[in-house]
Amino acid sequence: MDTRTTHISTADIDRQKEYCLAIKAVYAARGVTPLAFVDTYGCQQNEADSERIRGYLAMMGFDFTPDEKQADIIVINTCAVREHAEQRVLGNVGALVHTKRAKPDQLICLCGCMMQQPHVSEKIKQSFRHVDLVFGPHVLWKFPQFIHGLLTRRGRIFQTPDEAGSIAEGIPVVRQGGVKAWVSVMYGCNNFCSYCIVPYVRGRERSRDPELILDEVRQLVAEGYKDITLLGQNVNSYGKDLDNGMDFSDLLEQVNAVPGDFLIRFMTSHPKDATQKLFETMAKCEKVAPVLHLPFQAGNDRVLKVMNRRHTREQYLDKVRALKALIPDIVLTSDVIVGFPGETTQEFEDTLKVLVAVRYDALFTFIYSPRVGTPAAQMDDPMSREEKLANFNRLVALQDEISEEKHRAYIGKTVRCLVDGVSDDPRWALTARTPGNRLVRLDGPTDAVSKFMDVTITDANKWSLYGELI
Repeated sequence: MDTRTTHISTADIDRQKEYCLAIKAVYAARGVTPLAFVDTYGCQQNEADSERIRGYLAMMGFDFTPDEKQADIIVINTCAVREHAEQRVLGNVGALVHTKRAKPDQLICLCGCMMQQPHVSEKIKQSFRHVDLVFGPHVLWKFPQFIHGLLTRRGRIFQTPDEAGSIAEGIPVVRQGGVKAWVSVMYGCNNFCSYCIVPYVRGRERSRDPELILDEVRQLVAEGYKDITLLGQNVNSYGKDLDNGMDFSDLLEQVNAVPGDFLIRFMTSHPKDATQKLFETMAKCEKVAPVLHLPFQAGNDRVLKVMNRRHTREQYLDKVRALKALIPDIVLTSDVIVGFPGETTQEFEDTLKVLVAVRYDALFTFIYSPRVGTPAAQMDDPMSREEKLANFNRLVALQDEISEEKHRAYIGKTVRCLVDGVSDDPRWALTARTPGNRLVRLDGPTDAVSKFMDVTITDANKWSLYGELI
C-alpha cells in the first residue's frame, strides 16, 4: 500500500458538485422533492462524515426525513469498532427489504468503517441484494458520482479500495443543530493497537492544513456555534506528517485565539502522545474546556503490552498527576476493555486500582469484541463469557459509585453552562453542559438554547446533574 497522503484536487470536488446538480435535475424532471434518511453509528468522526454526506444530499436537492419508509435514498454510516454495532446494522439493513419492496426506486446505501472490511462488503454483496451502494471512508468524496451512476445506469456499486487514505477539502456540510460542531483536524491512525480495526479501515494518519482548520472554526463562530470539538482518531498526533513544525498543542493555541465566546473540546487522545506541553496549553487557553478523554483500556502492564498500547500503568498515572497539578478541576473520562484475550481476573484487579487512583468522572466500558483481521482476534481467550461479565459488572458498579459521588459534589455550586438543547425528559425542559461536559437537566425558556447561562446545581445522580437557571 502507498502510505503517502493523497490530496483530492479542487477540480475533483467541483466535478462531484456537478454530479450533484445533475442529480437535482433528474428529480426536478420527475416533479418531486426527494427525501433522504441518514443514520449514523459509532464515533464523532462518523458523525462528521455524515454531515458531509448530508451536505452533498442537500446540494442534490434532497430534504431530510426521520422515516426510512418515506425516503427516496437511505444512507447508513456504519461503525466497525464493536460486534454489537455491526449486528445492529445488519439487522436494520435486513429490515429495509420491506421499505424497498414498498418503494422499488428507493436507493439503499451503506458506508463507513464496517463496509471497509472485505468480509463485510462481500456479505452485503451476496446476502443483502436490496442494497444498491457500498462505499468506504476513503471514497466518501465520490458519493455524488456513485448516486449519479445508480440513477443513470443499472447495477449495484461497491467501492472499498484498500488505500492509505486521502484529504478532501471543500465538501459541503449540513450540521444538525446550531450549538455544537465537529471539526476534523486529521484522519486515520498509525498506532495499531492489537484489538483495534480503525487503522485498517480509516488508513494512515494525515493532518489537514492548519489554515483551513482555522478558517472553518472562524466560520462556525461567525454562524453562532458555541461548542466546537476538534476530531481525530489520535488527535495528539496532529502535525507529525506536516512540514511546518506545528503540533496539536500549537493548533489548539491558534484555535483558542479565534475571537468569540465558545468552548473548545478535542478527542480522542492517546496517552503516549499526551504531553506536558499539551497539558500546559490546555491550562493557559481559556476557551479550552477542562475535560480530557484519555483512554487507558487496561490497568495491567502485561495486558497493555499485548494490546500494543505503548504505555505502562505508571506512565499513564504520571500523566494524570501532571495534568491534575495544572488543572485541578479537570474532568477525566476514559475507555476500558474488560476480558481482553488472556486477561486474568487478578490482572483485571489492576484496572480497578486505576479507577480508584484516578477517580474518573465517567467511563466508556466494553467487554472485548474480536475484530476480524486484528492480531487479538487470533489470540487464545480462555476466560468464559460469564467471568468476563462478572468483572465487567464490578467495574461498572465501582465507576457508578465514583460518578455519583463526584456529581453530588456539584450540588449547591453555581456553574456557567452552555444550554445546548431541549430535554427528552418531560420533567425538565432543557439540557445544558458544564465546561467539563457533564449533562445538566433544568427548566427554562427555549430561547436560552445556545446561550451560556449560570446554573445552580440542585441535585445529581450517577448519570447527570439537575439545576436551576440564575
